[in-house]
Amino acid sequence: MRLTTKGRYAVTAMLDIALHRQSGPVSVTDIAQRQGISPSYLEQLFGRLKRAGLLKSLRGPGGGYRLGPAAESISISEIIAAVGEGVDATRCHGSADCQDGTICLTHDLWNDLSMEIDGFLKRVTLASLVQRREVQSIALRQDRRAEEVILSQLA
Repeated sequence: MRLTTKGRYAVTAMLDIALHRQSGPVSVTDIAQRQGISPSYLEQLFGRLKRAGLLKSLRGPGGGYRLGPAAESISISEIIAAVGEGVDATRCHGSADCQDGTICLTHDLWNDLSMEIDGFLKRVTLASLVQRREVQSIALRQDRRAEEVILSQLA
């Protein structure tokens, strides 16, 4: 599998925005603090997600990021593809030149697995993740921890 931190972080950040969307635009700083991701790395990912139409940005005080389309219409597969990732279990990265320029014995098996995984990720939306009880519980814990950090900095 070649799902790197780029794809994982993009999904995590998009989910964070979806979870906090009722509060208005979500700042990179808040996402970075809650998720433990570098703000500059998030900005790089958000550039790609904006180009794909999955995010919109608002400048100025109270600015930040919000989802482009509704959470119900954003699949995890779309997010991963938007940042230049994909799920590929083949050794040849899908080019069918696995064995000195020719296809190997198991190419079709790994290619089929890749398509199954992508099909699964196409069926999972941000909205379906937001509705999960365990996701909501984790988000609540992260919010509390972030508030504690802010309060400790003010003290």
